[in-house]
Amino acid sequence: MPHRLPGLLLLLWPLLLLLLLLSPAAPAAPGPLAGPGSRRLGTRGPGGSPGRRPAPAAPTGAPYSGAGQPGGTRGAGVCKSRPLDLVFIIDSSRSVRPLEFTKVKTFVSRIIDTLDIGAVDTRVALVNYASTVKIEFHLQTHLDKQSLKQAVARITPLSTGTMSGLAIQTAMEKAFTVEAGARGPSSNIPKVAIIVTDGRPQDQVNEVAARARAAGIELYAVGVDRADMESLKMMASEPLDEHVFYVETYGVIEKLSSRFQETFCAVDPCMLGTHGCQHVCVSDGDGRHHCECSQGYSLNADKKTCSAINKCALNTHGCGHICVNDRSGSYHCECYEGYTLNEDRKTCSVRDKCALGSHGCQHICVSDGAASYHCDCYTGFTLNEDKRTCSAIEEARRLISTEDACGCEATVAFQEKVSSYLQRLNTKIDDILEKLQANEYGQIHR
Repeated sequence: MPHRLPGLLLLLWPLLLLLLLLSPAAPAAPGPLAGPGSRRLGTRGPGGSPGRRPAPAAPTGAPYSGAGQPGGTRGAGVCKSRPLDLVFIIDSSRSVRPLEFTKVKTFVSRIIDTLDIGAVDTRVALVNYASTVKIEFHLQTHLDKQSLKQAVARITPLSTGTMSGLAIQTAMEKAFTVEAGARGPSSNIPKVAIIVTDGRPQDQVNEVAARARAAGIELYAVGVDRADMESLKMMASEPLDEHVFYVETYGVIEKLSSRFQETFCAVDPCMLGTHGCQHVCVSDGDGRHHCECSQGYSLNADKKTCSAINKCALNTHGCGHICVNDRSGSYHCECYEGYTLNEDRKTCSVRDKCALGSHGCQHICVSDGAASYHCDCYTGFTLNEDKRTCSAIEEARRLISTEDACGCEATVAFQEKVSSYLQRLNTKIDDILEKLQANEYGQIHR
């Protein structure tokens, strides 16, 4: 038997040489171009001319910069992925061979590599479907890249059927819920689903996809090989040319990861946190933004900082007396002295000082209706000079009578004293007159 081996080799050698010559050095030529409204990778252009080669996938964990690509403008490290609630919906029906399913998992892992994963960044869930649907893990299950990629690697195909509509409905009702880890509407975190399929759905996708879009879920459809293009368009969000992708084989699906990296890249300052707005940054699209202020504040001339609005100066405060600006950009009302603020916190009422008990009146306090008052006395009493205390009227009369009596005695004493002086003066005058008369009589009779 051994002596026949050289002859056998001589017979087989031409066949082995022919097989080596016929073996392709590159993948087989792809099929026809997809219809409008989709993106296609790794294909040839019309007439057999070479098509534009897809951008190479970014290195694992490195941000895509656009460097070396036509029209690339982003610098390395500038692109930061937007926070997302991202759900992958992947077809694992019987038509997807085990090696092809591995390619799908690599595609998912490559996209995960381009994202910022975390509780406050992007959260990822995965829905596996065929004729049945299985949520492999929820948005809140894995919050770091390593455990997330390990979970993706452990996924196994479900085999039969292609229930795409049921898969979308399951994602909408069970994966994109707050209980499953999705963030609420107030967070403004986008909800995104990426559907990967290679066949035609065996259920209705049009209506359920419309409900998902109406619920705020942005749908991307990735078709492979025998995927039905019309079904992809029914599932995807508008504009279709940005949400529908097609590749001819699972061998090139990994190339799409760089496209999704660009799609999820945040280049506007509001996302990057470089906007400089003191209060609120509002994205205008195309990398543009503007600043706004919280309620009660107005934007300053620098279009970035905010100042509290002087609502009192606007004269719309409605305060009955005094408007006081607060540091919080609001205001409050106050009242003049002697008034108190009413329950409406705007108007004022006269404060009843008599009711406060701090008036000091001995008998009666009388409110004057203008945040003032005066004291009064009971019947039979009169108000003293201090305008607060009271005295009985009879006592006052007694005091007055006593004062009058004293006055009369002084007057009588004065009058008596004057009368005594007058009498003595009259006596002296009479003496002088008598002497003058006697002297005159003596001269006459000499």
